Amino acid sequence: MKRISIIGTVGVPAAYGGFETLAENLVDFAQRDNAEIRLAVYCSGKSSTGPKYYKGAELRYLRLNANGVSSIAYDLLSMFSALRRRDDAILLLGVSGAIGLPLFKLLSPAKVVTNIDGIEWKREKWRGAAKRFLRLSEALAVRFSDVVIADNEGIAEHVRTTYNRDCEVIAYGGDHSVSIAEVKFDGYLPENYALALCRIEPENNIEMILDAYARLQQYQLVFIGNWSGSEFGKSMKKRFSEYNNIQLIDPIYDVAVLKHIRKNASLYIHGHSAGGTNPSLVEMMHFRLPVLAYDCVFNRYSTEEQALYFKSASDLRSMIVNLSDEGRSEMANAMQEIAMRRYTWEIIGLDYFKLFLD
Repeated sequence: MKRISIIGTVGVPAAYGGFETLAENLVDFAQRDNAEIRLAVYCSGKSSTGPKYYKGAELRYLRLNANGVSSIAYDLLSMFSALRRRDDAILLLGVSGAIGLPLFKLLSPAKVVTNIDGIEWKREKWRGAAKRFLRLSEALAVRFSDVVIADNEGIAEHVRTTYNRDCEVIAYGGDHSVSIAEVKFDGYLPENYALALCRIEPENNIEMILDAYARLQQYQLVFIGNWSGSEFGKSMKKRFSEYNNIQLIDPIYDVAVLKHIRKNASLYIHGHSAGGTNPSLVEMMHFRLPVLAYDCVFNRYSTEEQALYFKSASDLRSMIVNLSDEGRSEMANAMQEIAMRRYTWEIIGLDYFKLFLD
């Protein structure tokens, strides 16, 4: 049995984001398929009194926050704990702890597989020293990992052109979002609504989407996000809450409740401009909905050029008004076909475990 540690997440069971969902589904895959691997997942917690195992995977707790600035220390401590335990390989999710990889590789024969996530240093929210640190971390991750994983062909192209290195392209699964039992949302949902769902950050083109619907008051929009998490989010909520056709809903992490909201939507609006393959997009593709996505290389790769792509609020307004019933149906069928062919956890699990066992 090979001993593999998963590093860089809040932990399992998943209750936070994309990497946590990935870790949980890798745990499920190992348990279901009896893989020749013993998994351990590093978890963020105030104490080490949580369960020792989850679905056959060992849980190792650190009293540090897995997000924000403390993620650097969290990942570094996880990495050297795995070294001390003589694990055969580590799966590093994100590049926060990559600054420790040169020393780790010097001290350990363990295989290092790193999912570098998006091109994090290019995000608008990072400036100055933080941006420089993230760029250095990305370079170290690519240089000192045995295998580099990109979740999108656009990220892989960045790695090739910037570092002259090939990498594996493995996306995310989304079928967990449709395979669970549905729980009804107890809030208000209008008829025939479009859905947007993301973190409320400028790079996700929040204002562009809201502005489009503010000028199309006969069309309904439900927008779920952390509106109170930043000054930007608060300003957007204050400005657009007055529109009767726009429903701004606080974050919902219960996937069963989200299934109800997603299932009853008529259209999905995806504003992400960074980050590679976004889990929210591949999850929505499984619901057989037409997708209007921001025009960037990542979204075009994820949807195989089969969605519609906007660059401005006026582009988006035009698409909403002119999208025919036939166009909706064709696009919805294409999204679901791509999702079933590329974005299931069985496919993703096989790809990851082939890397571990190679």
